[in-house]
Amino acid sequence: MSAPGSESHDSAAYSRRRFVAGAALSAAAAAVSARPAAARVRRFANETILGDGDHTFRVKHHFPQLPDRFTWQTTHNVALDSSGHLYVIHEGQKDLKDHPAIFVFDAEGTFVRAFGSEFQGGGHGIEVRREGNEEFLYVCGYQGVKAFAKLTLAGEIVWYRKAPMESGVYAEGEDISTTPTWNRQGFLPTNITFLEDTDVGGGGFFLADGYGSFRIHRYDTAARWQSCFGGPGEGEGTFATPHGLWIDRRAAADGSAREPKLVVTDRAHNTLQVFGLDGSYEKTVTGFGLPANIDTWKNLLVVPELKACVTLLDEDYRPIVQLGRAVERLNEVENLRSKPDQWRDGEFVHPHDACFTQEGDIFVAEWVATGRVTKLERV
Repeated sequence: MSAPGSESHDSAAYSRRRFVAGAALSAAAAAVSARPAAARVRRFANETILGDGDHTFRVKHHFPQLPDRFTWQTTHNVALDSSGHLYVIHEGQKDLKDHPAIFVFDAEGTFVRAFGSEFQGGGHGIEVRREGNEEFLYVCGYQGVKAFAKLTLAGEIVWYRKAPMESGVYAEGEDISTTPTWNRQGFLPTNITFLEDTDVGGGGFFLADGYGSFRIHRYDTAARWQSCFGGPGEGEGTFATPHGLWIDRRAAADGSAREPKLVVTDRAHNTLQVFGLDGSYEKTVTGFGLPANIDTWKNLLVVPELKACVTLLDEDYRPIVQLGRAVERLNEVENLRSKPDQWRDGEFVHPHDACFTQEGDIFVAEWVATGRVTKLERV
């Protein structure tokens, strides 16, 4: 199991210790259509195939393998660079401070390097961004880390930031604290998404304080705080665990261009919320099971859901297919996340993050102590 308090501070009714308890709250504005049936699973002697038609994947569980000198300590998030290298961040055990928290693998799943021991005990979000001719990692740490940072792909720290006290929403000393503060005056950042220079308000990034203040912060390209919005509430612009976020730049269904939107996973409300890039609330999309993060590829948007499912949505946020859905399995087997011998091929346990490759394959990281990163290889 994770360290006490790890990933368990949604509202009491939606505690991750009780994944299948509680009904989805309806935040109103725009509801998704009826959820599609779970994708078909076909298990053969030497492979497992998931899905049908345009959304058919070969399932490769435990795709990247660590060398024996390292161990997975609750996998969290994944990201890809332009060369196809996969970056995996785990939470890490805080008493193993010399152990790396970030691991890099090539396109075949072979280990390349590891670094990031400064995020041990709180590794969470990771993204790759190209800036000019160079790519960088942006990393979020929660628990006792309580910081976010920019790194080179080799793991060298470019800058390291703590709570933005100028926002006026944090308790005194939160910018130097290393004690997890699971309240709305604490800072426990979870994920980052990037703005372009041509976007409303200019470039930079949005940061989700998913376990702390429940606010979305905006920073400029030099990582200087600009503004924030959100906070705790019942939805429609406020949140209960705004865990993940992504800027949706997909075209409309007819191929026409449209304004980019900021999409936030309001996890404990089981919804997505859609905003303009100025932070103005537009609509809510319902029908998920603890949605954790977002990525896009062509006309698709992927949502990993902690309740044993990965959902693909179209340009209008309507669900197309549910991959690896095994919610009923969570009811059948208590604490399934800690029983890998009872996991089934083609089924997920607790998807925490997902990202597309350039070819439309999907990597899925799951919130399980023994670690699991699955590659869904498009067939």
